[in-house]
This record gives sequence, C-alpha cells and structure tokens, in this order.
Amino acid sequence: MMDRRTFLAASAASLVWPFTRAIAAPAESPDFAATHAELLDQSGFVYVSPLRADGSESTCHGEVWYGWLDGAVVVITSAGSWKGRALTRGLGRARVWVGDHGRWKRMLGTDETFRQAPHFDATATSVRDEALLDRLLALYERKYPDEIGSWRDRMRSGYRDGTRLLIRYAPART
Repeated sequence: MMDRRTFLAASAASLVWPFTRAIAAPAESPDFAATHAELLDQSGFVYVSPLRADGSESTCHGEVWYGWLDGAVVVITSAGSWKGRALTRGLGRARVWVGDHGRWKRMLGTDETFRQAPHFDATATSVRDEALLDRLLALYERKYPDEIGSWRDRMRSGYRDGTRLLIRYAPART
C-alpha cells in the first residue's frame, strides 16, 4: 500500500513530466530543428549559462552575439570571460536560450525574461578553426553591421594570440 507522501510525489511527477519533456526536448527530435533552427537563424542574441557538474546553472548568464553554423551556436569571447573560464574548469555543458530579451544585467538587478524563451542544453567546446572564424565574422557583418566595425579586428587578433576563444555550443544529445 502506498503512503500519502509517496502518492503525492508520484502524482506531482506525473503532472510535471510532460511539461519538462516539452521544454527540454531532445536535440535530435524533429521538433528541435523545426522549432529552433529558424529562430536561431534570425535572432540577434542567445543567452548562455554554463552548467555546473551537478547540472545546475551557473550564476553567470548573458546575452551574446552568436552565429548558428553547422547545427551549433558559435561565439567568440575573451578567454578570461566566464564562458571561457568555465571551459578551462572542465564545465563543458551549457544551457542556451534563444531570442532578444534585452540586457540580463540591469542597473537595478537582473532581468530573467530570457528564461521564457526556447532553450536547449548544449555541449561546449573550444575550437581552433580559422575558416569557422571567417564564417562567423561574415555572419556578424550581416547581423551586427553597426557594431562589428569596432570589434572585428580585436576578435581576429585575439583569436590568433589566444586571448579570445571560439566556442561551439552543440545541442546535447539525450
């Protein structure tokens, strides 16, 4: 016979499970490409949070420029940024939200609106690929035409001298 606590826990789990599956659909599901790929092609930003070893999110979140290239979110960032430091600490998983929801950090606190956006868990890897960097910067030319002029050379030279990393966030396979 099941006690009340076990019954309530099982009932709650059965109510929540369908929703968690809908939110965190496996990357290889047909819905992933249909739902996210178009948005990833069009959105100006993604929000990235490294995941700790226990699967919880880091307290670091942020909106970032990116490119959706070869089925992955690709960014170039400072090696000393929280995204870069997470990789050097062995934190190779991240959660990625898609859409433009404004700056995460505000003068008075933070804005968690991005959490309502479509998202996926990803495997993060640092990539040394000059051709991929060229493709990313060409995409940045189209996506961020007003801002890229002041960043392009810094991104290229930083990539070459190691002070910037090219990071690929590939949807995690579940």
